[in-house]
Amino acid sequence: MPNTQLLAPDPAGLKAAAAILRAGGLVAMPTETVYGLAADARNDRAVAAIFDAKGRPRFNPLIVHLADLSLLDSLATLTPLADRLAQAFWPGPLTLVLPLRADSGLSPLVTAGLSSVAIRLPATDVAQRLLAQFNGPVAAPSANPSGRISPVTPAHVMAGLAGRIDGVIDGGPCTVGLESTIVDATGGAPRLLRAGGVPVEALEEALGQTLSPPHKGTITAPGQMPSHYAPRGRVRLNVLRPAADEIWVGFGPCPGATLTLSESGNLTEAAARLFHALHEADALAGKDGRIAFAPVPETGLGRAINDRLRRAAAPRG
Repeated sequence: MPNTQLLAPDPAGLKAAAAILRAGGLVAMPTETVYGLAADARNDRAVAAIFDAKGRPRFNPLIVHLADLSLLDSLATLTPLADRLAQAFWPGPLTLVLPLRADSGLSPLVTAGLSSVAIRLPATDVAQRLLAQFNGPVAAPSANPSGRISPVTPAHVMAGLAGRIDGVIDGGPCTVGLESTIVDATGGAPRLLRAGGVPVEALEEALGQTLSPPHKGTITAPGQMPSHYAPRGRVRLNVLRPAADEIWVGFGPCPGATLTLSESGNLTEAAARLFHALHEADALAGKDGRIAFAPVPETGLGRAINDRLRRAAAPRG
């Protein structure tokens, strides 16, 4: 088993991280959304190691992270729709699903055998410098055991994956705290595959058209599993009066709440706090405990927050 190194986000630490990636190893890197578990997207063994470390189903595609837009042409086709979104929101918490080039050189495990590929340009300085140092495509799902709460601090990564991966770059807490929004941009009509760090309203305003919902029953991008982001205990949603044995996570004024996403009802703060609160509630509730969340509005970033909460509360197989 690997001895997981905690690497500083300085030139020496990033050089060491890039060397691990070139050697086929796994490194958790900070982005503005969550910590991603990075591997060389062209190396079959390295990509397979992501699935093994996370215990992730291999039919679930991965997101490819790039340092800049100039690297995209060799991997995928930037459709006119995708170009408009890229110009407006990259680098940032937006992932675009694009037509895969036949000669991309990506491991087929990255795309789960699909004819499309999910691509993102992260905005965080540390991620950008690591990707530039590596100078190639990096596959990077969230750096946590599959189906569990996403990591937004180095401690979260170490708690879930220490001994399974080679390194963690300590970039501090993530600022957005929600995974990227995913849009299918393979054709002329945009389709929302996952709500996330860019609000749907902002995407629709930039495009001048509405986003269609995903096709039911098909998994074409990460974050579409019915049960995901789950703590050990059971989760109940839209709770105004919690039971005596529930850890209650409030939103807005919630006297008596154990934890809060945002006392002032601020959705940006709530998004950044969501996975922190899930980790904290999980520790307080324990394996057989119960967690209750107050209602969160289904607007702006609230759509993504509620999406994550519904998956956290979904029945588990």
